[in-house]
Amino acid sequence: MRVLLDECVDWRLARDITGHDVRTTHQMGWAAKKNGELLALASKEFDAFVTVDRNLSMQQNLSQVTIAIVVLQAKTNRLPDIRRLIPGLLAALEKAKPGAVEVVAD
Repeated sequence: MRVLLDECVDWRLARDITGHDVRTTHQMGWAAKKNGELLALASKEFDAFVTVDRNLSMQQNLSQVTIAIVVLQAKTNRLPDIRRLIPGLLAALEKAKPGAVEVVAD
């Protein structure tokens, strides 16, 4: 699965998402894109979008999005806290469906 990490997710998390082709918004040259434009671009090249933005579903009309979205909700957005969610993230990616939002929380 091709996975895009949002710029608000520590890029080092990509190393822990095994079995998937993971890129960051920075690597794609999309770091300054707004969520709507970013999701439109990502939908063309990726299967899933991983973010820590808890408000994404309230800010965007996700019914038009053709990419699976996984929202990570840890105690903080710091890498050690987010890393604890890796097993849940990997499970969420396995069952991810286009246009659906999956929340992985601790």
